[in-house]
Amino acid sequence: QDKDTKMTEFWLISAPGEKTCQQTWEKLHAATTKNNNLSTNSKFNIPDLKVGTLDVLVGLSDELAKLDAFVEGVVKKVAQYMADVLEDSKDKVQENLLANGGKVLMIYLSFEIEKSFKTCSSSLDTVPFLFIFKGVNQIDNDLKARASAYNNLKGNLQNLERKNAGSLLTRSLADIVKKEDFVLDSEYLVTLLVIVPKLNYNDWVKQYETLAEMVVPRSSNVLFEDQDSYLCNVTLFRKAVDDFKHKAREFKFMVRDFQYNEEEMKADKEEMNRLSTDKKKQFGPLVRWLKVNFSEAFIAWIHVKALRVFVESVLRYGLPVNFQAMLLQPNKKTMKKLREVLYDLYKHLDSSAAAIIDATMDIPGLNLSQQEYYPYVYYKIDCNLLEFK
Repeated sequence: QDKDTKMTEFWLISAPGEKTCQQTWEKLHAATTKNNNLSTNSKFNIPDLKVGTLDVLVGLSDELAKLDAFVEGVVKKVAQYMADVLEDSKDKVQENLLANGGKVLMIYLSFEIEKSFKTCSSSLDTVPFLFIFKGVNQIDNDLKARASAYNNLKGNLQNLERKNAGSLLTRSLADIVKKEDFVLDSEYLVTLLVIVPKLNYNDWVKQYETLAEMVVPRSSNVLFEDQDSYLCNVTLFRKAVDDFKHKAREFKFMVRDFQYNEEEMKADKEEMNRLSTDKKKQFGPLVRWLKVNFSEAFIAWIHVKALRVFVESVLRYGLPVNFQAMLLQPNKKTMKKLREVLYDLYKHLDSSAAAIIDATMDIPGLNLSQQEYYPYVYYKIDCNLLEFK
């Protein structure tokens, strides 16, 4: 599939049956494919649903618009969260979500719609609005719970990782210092850790023994270095600590507030390992859940679109039910041309639209209350919203 010309955007349209619905389909297909292949098309078969009164249809039309927005929101959320979970492999989002890309996706969608409508009642009043809403609402709630648990784990792990990175002034020293770097359990002596900027290291060597009284001579070693600084230890008498800290600061030597505690450091490491293992354990099942439930939510979304096409087609074209729904995947470079071809095919459907639309307009279509208006029934299924850079 040529990424530049194909879009993961679909137009679900319907037009009245001519002598037969097959003829409507053939006419559209010929007009959009005969010169330079404006779109890839497939029939979108919506089974005949029993129609109630006009009032019922108008009410359904409003309800479906709300349901459409809700389900689309959940589809986006699941896709976005898949991108968050895959972190550095965002380029894999598409293959994880839309395995049925391009043409296959279109056939797959039509098939799913037909299959599932057969399993439910064919009366429009009892079409499973509630069923769709409940199912998608459940996905929405489950996503919140799963995302919250996983994000919590990820956040705790990141906090620990942050503690183990960063500058020597703030980072955890658990992986750096060893027991032998300290004088421990002495009533009089204590070992301090000092961050010495590399530029001032020579001063440190010359001066640390005289920064306060009672510093143990030659007790300082470099334990670790980062880009800018050395981590040094120094041993002195406890009562000289305050004096030493004060004097050290004047020379830009920073004493770290650090107590050597083996138990605490071991606990930190164990916690880090536990969180890291937990995250790895949860990752696979979470990605699988997202794939399955993305598919569920996406199919529910297409169901809502199918119902909208049905209701809108009956409202526009009247009874008896006689229209052909079609799914088009436009070519990116010729979308404007495709609009014009569709307009020419169907402008006769709506004399008022023909009167309103000024011939000089770029693309036939009016933006009436945010819903583009065309003489034919039209809904966009925008899978571009699932692309993450």
